[in-house]
Amino acid sequence: MNKYKVVVTDYEYETLALEIKVLEAAGAQLVATQCRTENEIIEAVKDADGIITQYAPISRKVIESLSNCKVISRYGIGFDAIDVKAATEKGILVSNVTDYCLDEVADHAFALLMASARKVVQLNQAVKNGNWDFKIGAPIYRLKGRTLGLIGLGNIPQSLAKKAQAFGLEVIAFDPFVSEAVAQKWNVTLVDLDTLCEQSDFVSVHAPLNEHTQGMVSDQQFSKMKQEAFIINTARGPIIDQNALIRALQQQEIAGAALDVVETEPIAKDNPLVTMDNVILNPHTAWYSEESMLELKQKVAQNVADVLSGFFPSYVVNKDLLETLNLQTKS
Repeated sequence: MNKYKVVVTDYEYETLALEIKVLEAAGAQLVATQCRTENEIIEAVKDADGIITQYAPISRKVIESLSNCKVISRYGIGFDAIDVKAATEKGILVSNVTDYCLDEVADHAFALLMASARKVVQLNQAVKNGNWDFKIGAPIYRLKGRTLGLIGLGNIPQSLAKKAQAFGLEVIAFDPFVSEAVAQKWNVTLVDLDTLCEQSDFVSVHAPLNEHTQGMVSDQQFSKMKQEAFIINTARGPIIDQNALIRALQQQEIAGAALDVVETEPIAKDNPLVTMDNVILNPHTAWYSEESMLELKQKVAQNVADVLSGFFPSYVVNKDLLETLNLQTKS
């Protein structure tokens, strides 16, 4: 008989067989649900010992309704859908997976940069519409010697910097939490956000979404960008003020955008971004490869299994809580 109950609040995967295998080894039964509302989540998780979640909002109200929960583990790096403060107050560990898709996201961001720079999507569509004319993509500028500005300089943008430098791009970054020593290690120059916007030919967003970063790229930032600049976002949609982006594109303040994430997902069919030829839209897929998906699923489940087995998980968001919990380090 299983000792623990673990509830998956929502998921996009065809199977949870890997999660079931990991959790069964820890004596836990997995209950899969597809919750969309706060009330649905509360009903599903009220007696759970552990929670695995993807996009469902794990709010303070949800957390305060929990009676047995010891750990909330999220599919992904970001954790903006979880009220971490409420979980900490409740003594619940919050876990994510910070290293499962570093290459995938960096590769995808660079692919979006290259597609923007070389007008690949626009030219492809023109040819398929019967228009064989290289001038449709004009102007196209040589990549070597141009500047990539990174908003955030964590693991993913560090990897992106290395890839971009191999193509001859200069790299600058804005990240108030990164030291000069770290930036120098990656041959990146730290600048303030205004300077980054002014100097960059490509701006790539890699900041986490929180109360400080929501809408941090808005009218003021777009007004400082070069007219030939492109903005790329593989982080979280709301970091860019969407209405400001639309205005900047309509007023030709910037050359275009390549977005794997948008403010509201999925994007509405009547969103002006959908009809703009100079905007590339992807369905939040930068994280994905077959390998990264399997790694994510295994590690998310292992976070829960470790806590239920009395061990520290490998990934913890609210680390201040660790000292108060009676958990052991895995040998």
